Amino acid sequence: MKYFKKSVLLAATAVLGLGVAACDSRQENAAENAAQDVREASDAAADAIENRADAVRETSEAKADNMENKADAVRERGDAKADNMEDQADKKDTTPE
Repeated sequence: MKYFKKSVLLAATAVLGLGVAACDSRQENAAENAAQDVREASDAAADAIENRADAVRETSEAKADNMENKADAVRERGDAKADNMEDQADKKDTTPE
């Protein structure tokens, strides 16, 4: 019975989410996709920095820590930029298609 209740709740949530997503205009969807691309690019760059940090950790712990801090900053800036892009898209979207 618990499984059934969870399934019904999950299905209702999915339907509601699809209904809300369908209200976005093409322009808003494009802007949100661009924001997601920014987020993914910053994550990839941060991951690359972290991988380099792992490679130098054996020779210099301080340098590796500094690189990881830079990776965190790259990821945070990317997330902030993507969030801003999504917010701007939401503000511009006045008529759903």
